[in-house]
Amino acid sequence: MSETSFAASPTVPDTGDGSPDRPLRIAVIAGSVRDQRMGRTVAEWAAFRAAAGGTVEVDLIDCAECALPDDAELRPGGSSGSPVSGRIAAADAYVFVTPEYNHSYPAGLKRLIDWHYREWMFKPATVVSYGVQGGLLATEHLRAVFAELHMVTTRRVAALARPWDHLTPAGYQPPEEVAGMLDGALHELGWWAGVLRTARREQPYAR
Repeated sequence: MSETSFAASPTVPDTGDGSPDRPLRIAVIAGSVRDQRMGRTVAEWAAFRAAAGGTVEVDLIDCAECALPDDAELRPGGSSGSPVSGRIAAADAYVFVTPEYNHSYPAGLKRLIDWHYREWMFKPATVVSYGVQGGLLATEHLRAVFAELHMVTTRRVAALARPWDHLTPAGYQPPEEVAGMLDGALHELGWWAGVLRTARREQPYAR
């Protein structure tokens, strides 16, 4: 939000990191809420790729299934919580799956982001965008939002051009080079997730 002067200092509360030996947790967030969307299918594919190595825990959070409170209750620096606050806070990293709408990302995804603040802080994110040209403008707009929330965005992202051409009865099945693009982003995300989890525990940010 723009009224950040009203927010508390960005110290990070305990989000239950627990043992440094526990698996990293990645939340895959499906950003589209419209009817006949394919975002959930793409998010399921991304979640499958993220979990493929068996070394991380993956939680798929679907914006279409999140009953957020009325925006009249929203406050600068986040809010008093939502039904998915705990799941967002428990994650060490995020994969945002978003279409590109009018050169940006959907309003439903912005609401989910804005309804939380401390939950996101000092954690990494990558983006899986999709559209006719791959949806990269949605990714670039998200980078600026993530920076305001003290998040680190990976350099590598996955841009899916015309993903509907690769829908099958078994789900989204893109060419191998597309899967490799996501795997590269996930590899970078995992490095940041481990580094920042250690930093949050051993050297938490405060000002």
